[in-house]
Amino acid sequence: MDILSVAIIGIALAMDCFAVSISKGICAKKFFFWQTFRMAVLFGLFQAIMPMIGYFAGVSFADEMRSFDHWLAFGLLSAIGGKMVIEGFLSHSDESIITKNPFKWSSLLSLAFATSIDAFATGIVFIPYPDIIWKSVFLIGSISFLFTFLGMYVGVHFGKRFHLKVEVIGGFILIGIGVKILIEHLYVY
Repeated sequence: MDILSVAIIGIALAMDCFAVSISKGICAKKFFFWQTFRMAVLFGLFQAIMPMIGYFAGVSFADEMRSFDHWLAFGLLSAIGGKMVIEGFLSHSDESIITKNPFKWSSLLSLAFATSIDAFATGIVFIPYPDIIWKSVFLIGSISFLFTFLGMYVGVHFGKRFHLKVEVIGGFILIGIGVKILIEHLYVY
């Protein structure tokens, strides 16, 4: 797996952060730099830590998984991507995302955890690529940080005018990466 693929995975995983931060921005109605920075650090940190945990949890079973790891990566990324596409198309209320204080710690922590669960499962994808796990963790966290920051800006300035379906885009990207991994492995082996 190359760095471009990792960056694409990072962008796809960051779509949840982006969507949540847009909702927070709509609620805040004003861009607060330090609160946004704090939220972006928290989201980026969770998005970086969770794939690392998933990777190390899966490494202990790596020898047993080599014969089907490409199918597992394809299945996980397709399932996560499919879930994101379905959730993106479903009409749901933003009441669970938006609170009276959009920067309340308990709300931010629960959202950071909830948006990073997909990243935990994605960590298993990196088992065949141990040489890039640390770069991947850093890149995924950094991308999530940037997308959270950008999402707040978009939410404050444009969110009320446009309804973005970023979860759908992220879902299709993850499915595409899963297909790419499967094709690469089947073609090489």
